[in-house]
Amino acid sequence: MSAPERIPPRGVTTAELLAEGELTVRGRIREASNAVLLCDVSYAGREAACVYKPVAGEQPLWDFPDGTLAQREAAAFEVSEATGWGLVPPTVLREGPYGPGMCQLWIEPPDGDSEGDGEGGDGGGAGLLALVDAEEPGDGWKAVGLAEVGEGRTALLVHADDERLRRLAVLDAVINNADRKGGHLLPAAGGRLYGIDHGVTFNAENKLRTLLWGWAGEKLTPEAVEALERLREALDGALGVRLGELITGAELDATRARVAALLASGRHPEPSGEWPAIPWPPV
Repeated sequence: MSAPERIPPRGVTTAELLAEGELTVRGRIREASNAVLLCDVSYAGREAACVYKPVAGEQPLWDFPDGTLAQREAAAFEVSEATGWGLVPPTVLREGPYGPGMCQLWIEPPDGDSEGDGEGGDGGGAGLLALVDAEEPGDGWKAVGLAEVGEGRTALLVHADDERLRRLAVLDAVINNADRKGGHLLPAAGGRLYGIDHGVTFNAENKLRTLLWGWAGEKLTPEAVEALERLREALDGALGVRLGELITGAELDATRARVAALLASGRHPEPSGEWPAIPWPPV
């Protein structure tokens, strides 16, 4: 399915385009577990491709309140913006053809091929994840763990030792992402990397599940510490007010606590052992 991104000309911000534009549904992305609709959005003569996830299409989950996934997607964008890293595509809450939901800018992969199994772009994290028949990850890679590959064989699952992924690992620790899969990593033009699909985030209980465990226990970078300090301040100000409209008070308190804990330890978190550390399926 082709979905070329059309960035709006100067004069209309991406947020305005997504929030105010007319949505035209082009089709459904069937690989997703919830309803995900590929749309065109147009406003004042400008248009772009976007993803629209109506609340009505969300599947119930035992550990998250019904009808809240779209709000969590918007909250993840707000936190990403507060870090200064811009790791989540522009995301808004709005009314759409099938009721209220989340609307997010479609991210086109660098090669222009929008076919894939994700919700925007190639959806596979190409070049960022690998299985290797070795005991050590090798230069430029970080080990995640052993994975079964069939016929009683195992391989070492690794991810790239990439600063963009490391930032995303910090963001996931803050928002308590319970589902960081390979298909949620979107390389984009200009060397950018985005993370998508943040509906199962911000739970007050520890639910971090991710493929980005390669830095577990390692010291945070100075850049990450600075971003977390900005977040801590923002959570006591405008960001905290905004998140209070999107998640519960207990979840907001837990987010503040996670930021404080990361700053106190100065290290990337490690699996707690209380919750499966790797999402399934991993891609």
